Amino acid sequence: MADVRDGALSGSTLKEASSWGKVDLAFEQMIYSEATLAVPLLFGYAYHKGAWKARTGRKWNCLLEPAAAS
Repeated sequence: MADVRDGALSGSTLKEASSWGKVDLAFEQMIYSEATLAVPLLFGYAYHKGAWKARTGRKWNCLLEPAAAS
């Protein structure tokens, strides 16, 4: 349950929120979907866009290694 004071839609539709002036319909879309359908589509889009290729690798396993003795 979102509170209206922080700018949330409070369970309203996008059309109703735009009538209150909370959102602009020019660039916003509301999609009703189940997560097992929407998440693979979003991840597939992000993967095929290829932005991950330019990122540098991170070695998170180094955080778990003991500190070197000094």
